[in-house]
Amino acid sequence: MFTSLLIANRGEIACRVIRTAKRLGIRTIAVYSDADREALHVKLADEAVHIGGSAARDSYLSIDKIIAACIETGAEAVHPGYGFLSENPLFAAALKKAKIIFVGPPVNAIEAMGDKITSKKLAAEAGVSTVPGHMGLIADAKQAVKIAKQVGYPVMIKASAGGGGKGMRIAWNDAEAKEGFERSKSEAASSFGDDRIFIEKFVTEPRHIEIQLIGDQHGNVLWLNERECSIQRRNQKVIEEAPSPFLDAKTRKAMGEQAVALAKAVGYFSAGTVEFIVDKDRKFYFLEMNTRLQVEHPVTELITGLDLVELMLRVAAGEKLPLKQKDVPLNGWAIESRLYAEDPYRNFLPSTGRLTRYHPPAEEHDADHAVRNDTGVYEGGEISTFYDPMIAKLCTWAPTRLAAIDGMQDALDQFEVEGVGNNIPFLSAVMAQDRFREGRLTTGYIAEEFPDGFAGVALDRVALTHLAALACVSAYALDTRSHTGPDRRRAVLIGQGAAAPERWDFAVRADGIEYWLTGPDGKKLLVETGWKPGMSLAIARVDGELHHVRIDRVTGGFRLRWRGADLVARVLLPAVADLMPLMPVKVPPDLSKFLLCPMPGQIVRIDVAEGEIVEAGQTLAIVEAMKMENVLKAERRARIAKIRVTPGSVLAVDEVILEFEPI
Repeated sequence: MFTSLLIANRGEIACRVIRTAKRLGIRTIAVYSDADREALHVKLADEAVHIGGSAARDSYLSIDKIIAACIETGAEAVHPGYGFLSENPLFAAALKKAKIIFVGPPVNAIEAMGDKITSKKLAAEAGVSTVPGHMGLIADAKQAVKIAKQVGYPVMIKASAGGGGKGMRIAWNDAEAKEGFERSKSEAASSFGDDRIFIEKFVTEPRHIEIQLIGDQHGNVLWLNERECSIQRRNQKVIEEAPSPFLDAKTRKAMGEQAVALAKAVGYFSAGTVEFIVDKDRKFYFLEMNTRLQVEHPVTELITGLDLVELMLRVAAGEKLPLKQKDVPLNGWAIESRLYAEDPYRNFLPSTGRLTRYHPPAEEHDADHAVRNDTGVYEGGEISTFYDPMIAKLCTWAPTRLAAIDGMQDALDQFEVEGVGNNIPFLSAVMAQDRFREGRLTTGYIAEEFPDGFAGVALDRVALTHLAALACVSAYALDTRSHTGPDRRRAVLIGQGAAAPERWDFAVRADGIEYWLTGPDGKKLLVETGWKPGMSLAIARVDGELHHVRIDRVTGGFRLRWRGADLVARVLLPAVADLMPLMPVKVPPDLSKFLLCPMPGQIVRIDVAEGEIVEAGQTLAIVEAMKMENVLKAERRARIAKIRVTPGSVLAVDEVILEFEPI
């Protein structure tokens, strides 16, 4: 085994690799950009080397700078993580030339499988089921439209060198094919330095199921069961699980054997993943092979008990795999939720800023429950515009799928993130949906279940009553602490959305951490909580049911966040509550005459001019944020009165791009 390892990556995956390498006694070396000087992976490594500017092309994508860092530190091996240079054959070849071990597959396998066009041809030759499509290069948008018609809509437009949802669009007609080709080509050039595009048939009602592989340099390749990755938005996975709730043993075995056949056809070793699209009849089609460690590898580790990073390191050092196919376990169920710095209430637009609070649930692992949190951030750290907006990967394991989901709900309730928008409310909402709990998944799940976007969760009367009771006793504890001699009667007002606030009237009797609340009907409710003013998480048992509720003081009450709901509970004296319906309602300002920047980002293009009349649906501008291009379109017919920015401008969220005037 080598004694020193440079991790050519950042964020949570760099931290993940460092953790295993240190356990094995390997000296770890981090690299970092200007934006990552204070990053967690830099703090965790034994040594760190600065490699350039904040933009990935100036640092993490620079082969020369990574090689130089290896030579400077005497690194014997390099783990590439995922993204950046992890699937770049030129990088692997450069390391080989410098006599540095690449912790990954051989160059020829990266070349063959990393190119989506070549990989599909090789898959077909290896007897792997493939999706119909056009595997040749496409010159321009006009040709893309022609090919899309021939394949038959809907089609998937994809970057040949793509991955992670970048450079990928679904088109349902000629207009979408034209725009999708242009955007995919631009994103691919920006993210991968390779703008080649291909088109394939988009399978309707598809599931995204992938097979994890591990192979050694002695010809052994194993499949380590499957992962279901169907919950996606913008072709980016959000929730993954292992195994799939859809596959039967026969289909699992067939997919695993085909994945192994493909790997052996190119002499593959190290960790890799063969991704399949599976239709409603369990017919599966090869999608692509990722010649690296996947983001979602923790769920495979949780159901097999294997450390994939350790296996990669041992394989790279020339060791044989320590097990055979018959020895691969499939134990229990694991769920992974990707926590992103994005605003689910604004169509998941990226969010940037400083983490003013970051407090994940405690990690644990026992016979019937496990919680794991892979992260690359810390409280006080910054989420920048330069890289992927992932905050953490929260995983839970249990003997059964429903128990793992319940564990995830509890873990999400306890996860505190402040300072940036985040998708915890959305993840919590999905965990509670009957369709998800029943395993009825497709890659269109989010669009189908949230057709009008995510607007939070509407709680039922029982849940609202429990939150009202918690707010009531919290206010009582607050008043007691301030020695104001709390009145034992309280009215709690909670509104959901545009609906009028609901009211609960309680009389309170306190006894230590126990509070007895009596409603106007005489019914008693027991609340047990040790919450004290200043705590941001309230752990309470209400009527025997345990809750973890994020709680913040606001004027006249509390902001409560729980299970995807974000509510304000006003706690008032009954006489004051009686007057609340008479209070005027503040009307928000009319901003319809402005096009506001929906996320922090850079203006790539302005497609209109001052004085021009635009129609509904017409493209106005393109904003790039977190390596994704976002097209902003007109919502109605109007005239462009004034353009406030130019291409290249870096904008904050809600900054004005242009002004409209009615026609």
